[in-house]
Amino acid sequence: MARIGSRPVPFDDDVTVTVDGNNLVVVDGPKGELTQQIDPDLTINVDDGQVVVDRPTDQKRHRSLHGLSRSLIQNMIEGVTEGYKKELKIIGVGYRAQMSSGALELALGYSHPIFFLPPGPVDVSVDTDRGQDDIIVVEGVDKELVGQVAAKIRSMRPPEPYKGKGVRYVDEDIERKAGKTAAR
Repeated sequence: MARIGSRPVPFDDDVTVTVDGNNLVVVDGPKGELTQQIDPDLTINVDDGQVVVDRPTDQKRHRSLHGLSRSLIQNMIEGVTEGYKKELKIIGVGYRAQMSSGALELALGYSHPIFFLPPGPVDVSVDTDRGQDDIIVVEGVDKELVGQVAAKIRSMRPPEPYKGKGVRYVDEDIERKAGKTAAR
């Protein structure tokens, strides 16, 4: 018995969910529109302000797609109503971030600045009002794309374990290592 897949996904009146014959799910809400192709073996029913995903058999493939498809639809509904946000913190002397003509300009200790142009549906901004460290805010309606953009920015200078310098998520804890010890 599926646990997550069998739960209905509720949505508000300001959200429109449509499913065509090939299981292309289109979710339209106040923040935007998202589409997702769901496996054609599954059945998707939309009625009374909720979406229900059903599977035809108990095969392993159908069981795994059941919960995945329900979670994808829930993430789409949550994205078009509330949106998703990831925050990254830059720590290090001389490390900084700023927006310049739509691109994110990063100074991360390299000999050159790094320019990152975010994809269309994702908004990237820099918040410098939160103390000494620059905070990069990545926002959008697509959970997967927001996570990918945040991970790409973090990969430009991942935090190192000795001094903790680099780009990290705001709520991320970096396990610090001890440096060299003097020989006796």
